Amino acid sequence: MQRTSDSLRATAGTSLKARTFECMGTVIGLTMPVGDPAEGQPGLDELAAATAVVERLFRDLDETFSLYRPDSEASSLARGELTLPHASAQMREAYAEAHEWRLRTEGAFTSERPDGVLDLSGLIKGHAIREAGTSLLALGRRDWCLNAGGDVLVSGSPRPGSAEPWKAGVVDPADRKTLITGYALGGNNPHHALATSGSAERGEHIWRVGSGPPDAGAFVQVTVAAADIVTADVLATAIVAGGTRMLDQVADQWDVAVLAIRADRSMLATPAFRPG
Repeated sequence: MQRTSDSLRATAGTSLKARTFECMGTVIGLTMPVGDPAEGQPGLDELAAATAVVERLFRDLDETFSLYRPDSEASSLARGELTLPHASAQMREAYAEAHEWRLRTEGAFTSERPDGVLDLSGLIKGHAIREAGTSLLALGRRDWCLNAGGDVLVSGSPRPGSAEPWKAGVVDPADRKTLITGYALGGNNPHHALATSGSAERGEHIWRVGSGPPDAGAFVQVTVAAADIVTADVLATAIVAGGTRMLDQVADQWDVAVLAIRADRSMLATPAFRPG
C-alpha cells in the first residue's frame, strides 16, 4: 500500500512530496516536487501514477528473485527443482552480470552463499532502482529522488530548473536515528547514486572474504556514491566483504566516493567524501 507524506518547500509554487510502499523487505520511497498541474507542474496524481509504475517493477523482480517467496524462480533453483541452464533468460542474465562483478572485485562480491545457494538479492535491488529510474524518465518525470532502504538514485533537482543537488544522509551504524554526514547527489556532481551496505542494521549477512568472524578492523558499514546505483550497491558490498584492500582497489579503479566505518567508530573516507 502506498503512503503519501509532505516534505520541505521545493521552490515557488511547488513542494516536495513522497509516496512509499514496502517490497523486498524494505521501504521504497519516491519523492518529487509537485505543484499546480494547471501551471504545467506535476501534481499528486502524477506522483501516485509514477509510484505505481515503480512499485509494479519492484514487485515483478521480487516475484522472480526473492528467496523468501517459495513460488519464486530463485527458490526453485535453491531447492534444486530447476537448474541455471534451464532458468529464464532474465535469471541467467542476472547471474552472468553477478559473475562479472565477482571477477572484477576478485571475489569480494559474490552471488553464491556459503551453502551454495544462488542469491542475487545483492544485485537485484540495484537493478530495480535503476530500471525504475529509467521508467520515470520515460514517463517524462525529470526531477525525483528514489530511496530503497537507504540506497538512493536521483534525477534533476529538488528545485526544478536549477542545479541544486539532492541531499542524501549517511546514518550512524551505532545509532540509526543519527546522521553522520550528508552527500550532495546530482547537480554539478556526476554521482547520482548512493548505496550503503553493512551489518549494523541486519546483522552479519555479507559473506566476507576469508573464513571466520570479521576482525576488529573490519567495516561494519560502507557507503559508496557513484554515477549509477548498481555500481554503488555492488562496490559497497564488496568493500564490506573485502576490507581495506578492497577499498583501496575500488578507489583506484572506479570514479566513486567512499565512507567506510569500523566497529570502533573510526572511519576511512576518500577525498570527495570527508564527513563534516
